[in-house]
Amino acid sequence: MVGKALHVLSVLGGYPDGIGLSELARRVGYPVSTTHRLLSSLQEHGFARSDPGSKRYALGLRLFELGQQVSHARGFAGVALPVLRALTEQTGEPTLMAVLDGHDQVYVHSVHGPQQIQIRGEPGKRGPLHCTSMGKCLVAFSPERDQLLASLDLVAHAPRTITSREEFAGEIESVRARGYAVADEEHEPGIRAVGVPVLGPDGTAVAALSTAAPAYRMPLAELEAFVPALQAAARELGAVLPR
Repeated sequence: MVGKALHVLSVLGGYPDGIGLSELARRVGYPVSTTHRLLSSLQEHGFARSDPGSKRYALGLRLFELGQQVSHARGFAGVALPVLRALTEQTGEPTLMAVLDGHDQVYVHSVHGPQQIQIRGEPGKRGPLHCTSMGKCLVAFSPERDQLLASLDLVAHAPRTITSREEFAGEIESVRARGYAVADEEHEPGIRAVGVPVLGPDGTAVAALSTAAPAYRMPLAELEAFVPALQAAARELGAVLPR
């Protein structure tokens, strides 16, 4: 039942404005009675909430509380955010931060830049590893690198996505050699990003940072010119973030 409840929470996370019981039951693949019983238990403990008027269910504040505790425990809030803000002031572009979780990257911070059109990474959202600059860094400097290289699903998200396992392995070796990664319209057409790993004392990535911008505004060479600033911020974070 714990697994089913967690599945319900995961699906609820995709509906910030709430979702009706019948539709939720269909989405999770459980009978309506089972879904209702799980929701009642989750509501009792604050993990879900319902709107009596609309009769729609959404995530509860207890999840926010736990998320904040994880954020503080890992140093994301008090330590990382000032560093990311300072980096955005240097680049004039948004700064994103992500960590590795299984076969995904999870965004933990996103600092907006001054530009009207900019790339955003919503905290808590998941993203692919093989076609993003931060994802490549997290793979390249992960202790499970070989396993990830062998098992990642190289889905084509855009025409320039690397889908060949051999080519992807070569890309990861290049990232390790130069210390940063580039995603040139590989995740979404029209978006470029450059990322660096935040390394712990053992040389493995505890997180990754990136600067992203629309391709029409940011030539690749100009984007790569941000690498030294990104690496300086990553070194600062690497010295203070909990392992």
